[in-house]
Amino acid sequence: MVKTKNKNKDHHEHMDHNHHEHMDHNHHEHIDHSHHAGHHHHHGNFKELFLKSLPLGIPILILSPMMGISLPFQFTFQYSDIVVAVLSTMLLIYGGKPFYQGAVDEFKQKAPGMMALVSLGISVSYLYSIYAVVIRIVTDEHMMDFFFEFASLVLIMLLGHWIEMKAVGDAGDAQKSLAELLPKDAQIVLEDESIVTRPVTELVVGDTVRVQAGENIPADGIIIRGDSRVNEALLTGESKPTEKKIDDQVIGGSTNGEGILFVRVQETGEKSFISQVKTLISEAQSQPSRAEGLANKVAGWLFYIAVVFAVIAFFVWLFLADLQTAISFTVTTLVIACPHALGLAIPLVVARSTSLGASRGLLVKDREALELANKADVMVLDKTGTLTTGEFKVLALEAIGNKYSKEELTALIAGIEAGSSHPIAQSISDYTNQLGIKPISFDSIDVISGAGVEGDYDSKNYKLISQKEYGQELDIEVPVGATISILVQESEAIGYVALGDELKETSIDLIKTLKERGIQPLMATGDNEKAAKAVAQKLGIEYKANQSPQDKYDLVETLKNEDKTVIMVGDGVNDAPSLALADVGLAIGAGTQVALDSADIVLTQSDPKDINSFLDLSRKTSRKMTENLAWGAGYNFIAIPLAAGILAPIGLSLSPAVGAILMSLSTVIVAINAIMLKLED
Repeated sequence: MVKTKNKNKDHHEHMDHNHHEHMDHNHHEHIDHSHHAGHHHHHGNFKELFLKSLPLGIPILILSPMMGISLPFQFTFQYSDIVVAVLSTMLLIYGGKPFYQGAVDEFKQKAPGMMALVSLGISVSYLYSIYAVVIRIVTDEHMMDFFFEFASLVLIMLLGHWIEMKAVGDAGDAQKSLAELLPKDAQIVLEDESIVTRPVTELVVGDTVRVQAGENIPADGIIIRGDSRVNEALLTGESKPTEKKIDDQVIGGSTNGEGILFVRVQETGEKSFISQVKTLISEAQSQPSRAEGLANKVAGWLFYIAVVFAVIAFFVWLFLADLQTAISFTVTTLVIACPHALGLAIPLVVARSTSLGASRGLLVKDREALELANKADVMVLDKTGTLTTGEFKVLALEAIGNKYSKEELTALIAGIEAGSSHPIAQSISDYTNQLGIKPISFDSIDVISGAGVEGDYDSKNYKLISQKEYGQELDIEVPVGATISILVQESEAIGYVALGDELKETSIDLIKTLKERGIQPLMATGDNEKAAKAVAQKLGIEYKANQSPQDKYDLVETLKNEDKTVIMVGDGVNDAPSLALADVGLAIGAGTQVALDSADIVLTQSDPKDINSFLDLSRKTSRKMTENLAWGAGYNFIAIPLAAGILAPIGLSLSPAVGAILMSLSTVIVAINAIMLKLED
C-alpha cells in the first residue's frame, strides 16, 4: 500500500489545489512554459487563434509597406492606413492576448523571456504606427509605420505555437485513466447472504463485496472467504499473479484470477491505494519543470539588450539631434528586436523531430523532454514489462532421476496443468506446443488450495506443487530468480519446471549504451528482492526491490534534490507518479493508460532499444535547436546595436529596408536548418 505521510497532508492538498488552478488557468489561452504539465493545453487554442487572426493579418500585410519598402504584392488606397489601423487594433486585442498574459507571468516570475520580448515588439510597433497614422492625417507629413512588422510578428508567433502544439501529442488525463481501473459497480453481500449491486462510490468501510473470476476488485480490503490468484502487476509491478487466501490484503483495481473472492472493504475514497497514487500524480504535475528553455533564455537576454540599447539610443539621439530622431531610433531598435526567426526556431525543429520520432514509434508529448533528456544523469527503470517481458516463460524443465525421459515428463506436466487458466499453466502449454509434445490426458485433476494441482493417470497419483509445499531440499540447478514447481509421483520427486520473467533481448544493449553515454542506470521495481536481484545481476546494475508508488516517487525526488536530471522509464500504475515527477517520463507503450498519460514520451513498440533511439533524437534535436537559436538570435544581437545607431557617427547605420531583408533571411535559414534534421548521422 502507498503510505502518504500525514505531515504532508496540507502540503498535498495545497499542491493539488494549485495543480487544478494551474490547469484551469492554462485552458484559457494562457501560455506557461514553467510547468511540466502546462504545455499540452493550448493546441486547440493556438490553431483557433491563428486561423481567426489570419483574416485580420493578411489585409494588414497587403496594405502596409515592409519597413518603408513596398513589396510587389502590396498596394494602398485613400484611407487604407485607417483601415489598417482598425484591423491592427482588432488583431492586437485578439491575437496579442496570449502573449500579454504570458508576459505578465514572466514578469511575476522576474524572468522576462519570449513572451515579454514579443509583447514589447508588438506594443511598440502598434503604438508607434498608430501615432504615425495620426501624424500623417493631422500634419500631412509622411511618417513610416510598422504595421507590417506588427502583423507579421503576431501571425508568425501564433503559427509557431500552433506548429509546436500540433507536433507534441495531447497529454491524456492520468486521473481519469486511474479511475477507470475501478469497476463502476460492486456486488455487496448483505447480512442474509443476498447480493445487491451498488455503485462503487457508495461503498463504505466494513462492507463485504463479492468479486468473481476475471473482475477488477472494487476497493482495498481483506479476503474473508475464498482463495485465488490476483494479478496486481499493473498496480504494484509484481510480475506474477499473487496467491491470495483468507486474511490476505487486496488492492482496488487489481484483477481477480480464477476463484470467487469475498472481500471486506478496508479503505475507500481518499485513503485508497488508487486515490493516493492520484495525489502523488497531482503533486508531481504541479511541480515546476526544470527545463531551462534555451529559447526563453535567449529571448530574455534579447529583451534586456533591446531595452538597454533603446533607452541609450533615445537619450543619445535626443542630445545629438531632436525628439523625433530619438523616437525613430528607439522604435526601430525595439522593432528590429522582434523575434520573428526565434518564433519559428524551436517549433519547426520540434515539428520535424516529433514526426521523425513518430516514424520510429516514439511519441513526443512534451518538447521540454527533448531538451532535458540530453542532460540526463540517471535513468530509473522499472523491471516488469520494461526490462523484462512481463510474461512467464519456461526457463527449464528437467527430469529428476532416470524414471522418465524429458519428453515424457513434459507431457505429464502439460497434462496435469491442462484446463487451468492461470499464467503458469498457459506458459507450460505454450512451451509444449512449441516442442510439438502432446499432453497426457489425466483421468482426474484437482486443485490443491494454495499449493498446486494433483491428478490421477494410469492408476498413479501425481502432484505438481511448489518447492515450499514439497518441503525437501533437491539437488537441482535453478535459474536465478525462477519459480520452481516439482512434479511428484506417489511422494517421489520425478522432475521440475522452472518458470520466470525473461529479460527482453535488447535490455543488455540498452544498459551498455546508457553507461557509454554517462547515464547511470538504476532499476526500481515493485517485484520481490529475489526476482529483482536476479535481473540486476544479469544486467550489472544497481536496484531497489519492493518499491511502492510512494517509494519510487521518493527515489526520483531524492535524485532530483541531488541536482541530477532524471529519466524515468515505466509501464504501470505504480510508475505513474514517478513518470510525472521525473524530468523526463518515458512510458512503455504496452503498459497502462495511466502510465501513458503521465509520461512525456511514449515508446509504442515497448522495446528497450527505442530508448536509445529517443536519446539519439534528443541529442540531435537539442543540437538543431541550438543552431537555430544561434541563427535567429545572432541576427538580433548584431542588428539591435546597429538599429540603435551605435555606428552612425562613422556613417554605418542599419536602414529599415536592410533590417527587413536580414529579418526575412534569418527566418528562411532557420526553416531550412530545421528541415535538415535527420535521425541517422
